[in-house]
This record gives sequence, C-alpha cells and structure tokens, in this order.
Amino acid sequence: MSEDPNGAASAAPALRQRLAQVRGVSVEPRPLDARALAALAANPGCHRRALLDGAGVDKPRLAEALGVPSGFGQSQFAFMRGHAFEARVKADGGAELLRLAHACLGGGPPPDGGGEVPRLAAPGQAERVALTEEALREAAGRRGGWTLLDHPMLALEVAGSGVFLEPDAVVVHPDGGWSVVEIKSFPMLDGSADAAKVGAAARQAAVYVLALEEAADRLSDQLGEAPAVRHQVLLVCPKDFSNLPTGAAVDVRKQRAVTRRQLSRLTKVGELAAMLPLDVCFDPDRPAGALLHAVESVPASYAPECLSACELAFHCRERARAAGDVTALGRSVRGELGGLTSVEEVLAAAASPETDGGGADPGTDATVAALRRAARLRAEALAGVPDRRPGCR
Repeated sequence: MSEDPNGAASAAPALRQRLAQVRGVSVEPRPLDARALAALAANPGCHRRALLDGAGVDKPRLAEALGVPSGFGQSQFAFMRGHAFEARVKADGGAELLRLAHACLGGGPPPDGGGEVPRLAAPGQAERVALTEEALREAAGRRGGWTLLDHPMLALEVAGSGVFLEPDAVVVHPDGGWSVVEIKSFPMLDGSADAAKVGAAARQAAVYVLALEEAADRLSDQLGEAPAVRHQVLLVCPKDFSNLPTGAAVDVRKQRAVTRRQLSRLTKVGELAAMLPLDVCFDPDRPAGALLHAVESVPASYAPECLSACELAFHCRERARAAGDVTALGRSVRGELGGLTSVEEVLAAAASPETDGGGADPGTDATVAALRRAARLRAEALAGVPDRRPGCR
C-alpha cells in the first residue's frame, strides 16, 4: 500500500506541536549534534533518550532540575590543549593533515605541501551548508589536487527535520573521493589508542559520513554522479606523549549502519510522544516532582556506558540500582545472566540448593548452575575451608 504524501505532510505540523508540548511550549528546542546522534546509536533501546532528543529537551538543565547534574564538559586546560593541537594539525594549508590523509587513506599522489582551503564563513548555518556544498562541488570538478575543508557545515535529515553538523575537517582526494577527519586530543601510544575513545570517535564520525553522503546525493545531478564518500575516516591524535600528530584509518561501516538504522527509528518518536499522558512536560522550570513523574513515565535502558554519553545517566543509574536492575552492572554482565533481570533473582539463584555430588540437574539453567558454584566457592574461600569433593582441585 502506497503512503499518502499529503497525509504525511499534514502529520508533520501536528508532530512538531506535540513535541513542543512535551518539551515545553516556551522552551527553545535544543538542536541535535553529532555526539547526541552517536549516543543514540550506542544505546538504541533507550526510549527515554530517543524521546528527549527528538523533542529537543535540554537534558543538562533537566538533570540539574532533578538534582543530579551531569558534570559534563572538558576542563579549560583540556579545551585549550585540544584547540592548540587542532591548529597545529591544520597549519600551513593543512600540509601535515593532508600528508596523514595520503599515508592512511591514499586516494592519489602525495600532496606537495598544503592544499586548497576554501573559505566557508557565513552568518547562518544554512548559508554555511550552501558554501560547503559549493566548495565540495568545485573540488570534485578539479580532480588531481588535494582540498581541505576546515570545519565545514553539513546537513542531515533526522526524523523529518534538518540537523546541522560540523566535522573537524573533510578532505577531497585527487581521485575525487571524500573523507571525514576526526581530530582528538587523546594520545595514540605505540600506534594504538584507548579502544573506548576510538569507538566513540568512530560513532561520531559515522554521523558525519551519513551527512556527507546526503551532500553527495544532492550534488550528483550537477556532477553527473555522486562522489564516493569513504567509509574509512582519518583519526588524528597526538603521538605518544608529544604534541606531534599521527593518524590512523578507522573503518566506520558498522557504526554507519547502526547509526542509520537508529536514526530511521527516530521517525517513531511521535509514537512515543503519543503514548504519554497529555500532562507530561519536560520544561526544566516545572516543579521537581512533576519533572520526576515525567521522566519516569518514559522507560529507559541504562548501562554504565551512558555515564560518558548522556546527561541523565546519574539519574538513570540511581533508579536502576534502586530497582535492582542487573543492567546497572554492565551490558556484558546482563548478557551472561540470561533471563535473570534483577539482582534479587540472581542472589536467589545463587542461594538455591545444589544437587548431591555437585552436579547440575538436567533441567537446570547453565547460568543458575554457574551462580550456585560461584556462591559455594566464595563461601568456602571466605570460611577458609578447602573443597575436598572428589574431582575438585
């Protein structure tokens, strides 16, 4: 059955109005950015985050109003160090950055010094998007040279609305390919960096890749074909403990697929809003009790990884601990525990009696058997009594 475009168009204003009611009619929507979109992809099962971000709720203010401020943000020293490192990487027409792009990603002959660096300054975000796409079109039309777009502005459609994104840089290779560049201040020691930080950078870069692909599609009519957007991004970090830049290619195909799938699910944010009572509102100026009721009316999916990605993580952690939810212990623990979803169930399983001889009942779940044995070994270790059963060492 085909969709009714007029019905979809008429539903859009109604959805915006409903989301404004959820956010607070007098509250300006907080725009989505690449970090927020990447965090959504990292925890796709969290309806609370999907609704709050889709409605443009100011989560830092909401967390403060709930009495659990997030404490997000870099120190002034880290902020200045990061800016100084980025300026060094992009100095001299991006000569060092382009050298790293050629060494890690290829795409043509090595650069002879710096490349073309078009001016992308404009008074508004939409104007900056237009300048960025014009610079990309011109760079694609003159193959054979290197072009560096410093802090371009890209547009990505999310849940029917345009989101403006600003990557650190985009490189146009001599072969016409486009690559996203992520510049981070965490070090790369002996050629490798912290896996969690690299993963976060890859998810963020995947959002930029999707936005760059949309720009390539918009320019395909003018260029005759859509330029190739590389799914390997360039990650630039300080080398060891110095301020010298080094780079690595990071494949973001998996992160891109996950992000695209999660962003497509954001179109269902209207369904989440429709399920809420009409009096639910996340205006941070409302009384704390009303805000707590509003937040708890939307289910969350907390994991310790949320602490580095969501402003409401401290609140959700408190609630998960109070409810005895095993997800508070981490996704890996949750996966190992199978159908046991609460700490109370886990402790009850561990305390359940074993069969004589220490063997498991034929119908006993392997997780329960492992918990029983772990509890017995712990009790024996604390009591200082060795296990003298046959077959045990």
